[in-house]
Amino acid sequence: QVPLVESGGGSVQAGGALTLSCAASTDTYRACCIGWFRQTPGKEREAVAAIYTGGGAIRYADSVEGRFRASRNDLKTTVYLQMNDLTPADTAMYYCASGRWACGPNWSLESRYDSWGQGTQVTVSS
Repeated sequence: QVPLVESGGGSVQAGGALTLSCAASTDTYRACCIGWFRQTPGKEREAVAAIYTGGGAIRYADSVEGRFRASRNDLKTTVYLQMNDLTPADTAMYYCASGRWACGPNWSLESRYDSWGQGTQVTVSS
């Protein structure tokens, strides 16, 4: 079973919305931090949000606070990233990643995460 599989990317106009899904294997999902990252060509990967599958605070990057919302469905072992009021600056490949102890103060560091999905492309046009 593949640890993480993203889906839900696509093309939208500015102001639109998309919801990304990150389906995790049962073993991966158990008491784990799932982070969302994004990357555009030539730039470093940027942390967007992180959610702990055991419950607790959800982390957001300042650039998406108030527009993006992370959630989870324990029965489906799936984490979601609802993205609202999208702008062209949100255009990127979006990845989810898992790390057993990643959801602490350093949640935004890539090194905190062990497994990565293949990514799903989000394109926002003006």
